[in-house]
Amino acid sequence: MNRQGDRLVGLWLLILCGMIFGMVVGGGHARTIGAGFVMQVWQPVTGFIPPRNAADWTHLFGLYQQTAQYKAMHPAMTLAQFKTLYWPMFFDRDWGRLMALVFVVPLAIFWARKRVSTRLALWLLAIFAAGGAQAAFGWFMVQTGMRPGVLNPPPAWLAPHFLSAMLIFSALLWTALTVRRPEPAPIPDAAFLKPWLNACIGLILVTMGLGALVAATNAVTVFNTFPTMDGRWIPAGFSSLHPLALNFIVNPATVQFDHRLLATLTALTTIITAVLGLRTALPPGPRDAFLALAGLLALQYLLGMVTIITGSAGLGFVHELNAVLLLTAAIIARHGLRGAGLRGAPSEPMYSAEIAAAE
Repeated sequence: MNRQGDRLVGLWLLILCGMIFGMVVGGGHARTIGAGFVMQVWQPVTGFIPPRNAADWTHLFGLYQQTAQYKAMHPAMTLAQFKTLYWPMFFDRDWGRLMALVFVVPLAIFWARKRVSTRLALWLLAIFAAGGAQAAFGWFMVQTGMRPGVLNPPPAWLAPHFLSAMLIFSALLWTALTVRRPEPAPIPDAAFLKPWLNACIGLILVTMGLGALVAATNAVTVFNTFPTMDGRWIPAGFSSLHPLALNFIVNPATVQFDHRLLATLTALTTIITAVLGLRTALPPGPRDAFLALAGLLALQYLLGMVTIITGSAGLGFVHELNAVLLLTAAIIARHGLRGAGLRGAPSEPMYSAEIAAAE
């Protein structure tokens, strides 16, 4: 990798990050409108072709009619109504196929022209493989709709599916930023911010995973008061399921409580981190990232409160998207501090092993 960076390769990787965000938009919209189980076919190669005639539509509708969701929730659904749910899922999957092409074709070109080192190419191929595994996991999640009594994507499937996407997004974003600027800028007296940002990123990711459980259990429709949960700090029914561990996955009361608690801890940690960062002498880039972190955090917590009070799944969807932006700001802020040295000590080496690992 060129020590001055490769802006074109970096831009390509940032475009892929934007496309992952697009997948979150598409998948979240499909989940919000209840379309998670409508597409009971998976054809990774030929599936980009839409239904072409009445026979195709009849076949697809017939498969959906075999799901427990259809039998219990939509027995009177017409073919026209089915189509309105089918198209969002179809375009979401085609977006994933397009993303695979945008990933593989430029990678082959850049690698052949030696603008991407073999080490970096192998790392990117590992990320691509993780994306393929995540897509396959998503298909098996959709197939659970054929099981008796399964009316929506199960929490134990949906949360790992979403969280794995965010881990892939984080790895790709960090790589993109490193490719664009492999030489970390020296920043004296700012190393103490690194563990704070590491904690923020970890907490944001775990909180997002709990948020996926809230969405999967439809927990947003219960305990619509804040800060207490119907007048109690620990909600009624918190441990009503057995075994106890089951409550933390499928019990709406427990899931919402956990998400509230960790969201508050994440907010406190992030706001302290943002204040510490803004009180430190930082270059414009990292300082802007800390400003974005503070602003997005305030918006995220406000969206969370309003979503709980209103019980709105639509606001919950916006809350989910803003969480991705908050995670992005935290990663950018942390990446900008790679060259930060200890208080009163020189900065880390300009071309550290961390940068070499991205080559």
